[in-house]
Amino acid sequence: MMQESFKNLSILDQPLVLRHLFHPRFEDSSRQARNNRDDIMIPVDGGVQVGASFHFVKNDAPVVLFFHGNGEIVSDYDDIGCLFNDKGLNFFVVDYRGYGRSTGTASVTSMMKDCHSIFNFVRAYMANMKLTGSLCVMGRSLGSASAIELCSNRANDFKCLIIESGFAWVVPLLKKLGINLEAIGFMEEHGFENIDKIKTFLKPFLLIHAQFDHIIPFSDGQALFDACGSSNKTLLEIKGANHNDIFLQGMVTYLAHIKKICLQ
Repeated sequence: MMQESFKNLSILDQPLVLRHLFHPRFEDSSRQARNNRDDIMIPVDGGVQVGASFHFVKNDAPVVLFFHGNGEIVSDYDDIGCLFNDKGLNFFVVDYRGYGRSTGTASVTSMMKDCHSIFNFVRAYMANMKLTGSLCVMGRSLGSASAIELCSNRANDFKCLIIESGFAWVVPLLKKLGINLEAIGFMEEHGFENIDKIKTFLKPFLLIHAQFDHIIPFSDGQALFDACGSSNKTLLEIKGANHNDIFLQGMVTYLAHIKKICLQ
């Protein structure tokens, strides 16, 4: 197993940033169990566990590892997991620390480190469960940082990358969220470097972005798409949609494109 090295992102772990960047909430105790859903706790570091759910359709189907946005939790994806299953895709959605059933407290440093532990866990889970389909990595909004982190040094271990509503640069996003960057001395080079990381990704790539995204503008999605080094890449613009209704507005074509890249 390769040894990961992590950029120091502790400048973003200040309370001023964290209270704007993360919006954790607990899972509703009334959530119903489902026969095709395995609810899992993934050990990440120092006794902390991150909650996840695996929505199963069949052993030889692709597995989509999904990192969600900053205001969502795993259980929000119960119905969407079923829709992925309907398309012949297994769906593995994971939380951040402090979200859903997870223990610990969310931070930028832990999020970026934990995505590697989660990735290793999912690969082992697939082997143990005799899941023979390909592994695909997907990130939405804040989750794009985790997905792009994996594409920068684990690309040999998965088939394709899907980014939905992802950000190219973090400074405009943090300003949009109301963070005073001058107060913490933060500049773009201190951040996630999504635009640089994705340049090295050469495998199939799907970029999905809303036309009228009011949090992360479409231009960010276009920049990520243009920067990606892959010769097999697709840009899907969901017309008329914004950041929070992109799936509802474009569900049919959204799912069709994901099915195509995962099954090709």
